[in-house]
Amino acid sequence: MEKAESNKMQSMSVKKLVWNMGLPMIISMVLQALYNIVDTAFVINMGEEGINANLALTYAFPVQIFMIAIGVGTGIGINSLLSRYLGEGNKKKAGETAGNGLFMGLIIYLVFLLFGLFASKAFIKMQVSDNEEAIQMGSDYLFIVCVLSFGQVGYTIFERFLLATGKTLYSTIGQITGAVANIILDYVFIYPLKMGVKGAAYATAIGQCLSCLMDIIFHYTLNKEVKFGFKDLKPNHETILGILKMGIPAAIMQGLLAIMMLGVNLILGTLNTNRELLQGSFGIYYKIQQIPLFAAFGMSNALISIVSYNYGMKENDRVKETYKWGLIDTMIVGLAFTIIFEACSTPIASLFGMATGSSSSGIMNTVTLAIRIASVGFVFMALSVSTQGVLQGLRYVYSPIFISLLRLAIFVFSLVFLFTLSSKATTLLWLSFPLSELLTAVISFFIGRSSLKKSLNQKAVQLTQEAN
Repeated sequence: MEKAESNKMQSMSVKKLVWNMGLPMIISMVLQALYNIVDTAFVINMGEEGINANLALTYAFPVQIFMIAIGVGTGIGINSLLSRYLGEGNKKKAGETAGNGLFMGLIIYLVFLLFGLFASKAFIKMQVSDNEEAIQMGSDYLFIVCVLSFGQVGYTIFERFLLATGKTLYSTIGQITGAVANIILDYVFIYPLKMGVKGAAYATAIGQCLSCLMDIIFHYTLNKEVKFGFKDLKPNHETILGILKMGIPAAIMQGLLAIMMLGVNLILGTLNTNRELLQGSFGIYYKIQQIPLFAAFGMSNALISIVSYNYGMKENDRVKETYKWGLIDTMIVGLAFTIIFEACSTPIASLFGMATGSSSSGIMNTVTLAIRIASVGFVFMALSVSTQGVLQGLRYVYSPIFISLLRLAIFVFSLVFLFTLSSKATTLLWLSFPLSELLTAVISFFIGRSSLKKSLNQKAVQLTQEAN
């Protein structure tokens, strides 16, 4: 049974393998996105404080996204290197990679701990200067999630140990455990215990710690392919560079999500009218669209493992098939979310429309409009994200970053700024996102196709030379 599990990336049909590994990752990543959506849904319905509580979480969210980005980026670097060494049968280097990956996770936590202790309030005040209640709430929330971020960082590391050996089901179980705990604790802390945004922060941190604990248990009881001891925790220059070679680009790509949200918040902050309405609505929409985006990331992460493993095994035909079915299946996922969001835009928005105050109905109507317009771009987003996964599996560094720069900075900032100059900014703003996704998808398709051809040609030449 264990042998079949460890070899499925080599033996299972690619068409089946993409879904076999991708679906659990989709579930896991969507649940990760739900953490922030659940927090927002609970705090915005707190009553009179709901509107400012939503703004507080919106201002704090870029750091949370950046935290995820650093953890996931490092995890992808670990995953790619682990998959490569496992594909080559080098268990010693695989263990060293796992140990050094855990060491890097400890360093990442210390960085966010220091940020939480000394920079939380300054970051919130950078985005808003005239709403003391939102500033205090945002500072409290950010302080807690940063200081207790060891659960978030630890989960992303141990999840990759399981993913590298194809055990995606177990990481999904860990994520579900944390997500359910987060929902329950959000309700208990925010309403009966009246802890406000602090309760939302504690609920998120505790849920992440439970997910991490579950993955640690699964790794040490079930993951026999990846073994490491204390000696493997000793930093190794070559191993860390190998992790960073794939981890830094992946972290940058994920981190651009935070830059995009911060940049749009700053642009909207220059408006004289509807500033807080658009910022609050954007914060809600951005968290909602994390569901299809993180689903695409889930499929992309599976593609990284499959491509990296089979590329290491010199299975060029399986790499080609992974590219083909990876793009098709991820676009199917994107289309499914587009249909769901278009059909359920009003019910989804209503989850965030029960706060009291004059801004409540305006936010609900604006979020509904945002969902209807922007969700058209999910299919194009899926193509770009899946292409990035294939490129990362082939160990390309710069082209995946370039694709992220296009969709999360260059096109978005230009279009958002342009549309906010219009008197109809409340409506036109949301066109920025599907247009950015469409333009990026066209460019990324040609980048992916040419890069795949180049890599496989190089591998074919290498095989010929080895045969001779």
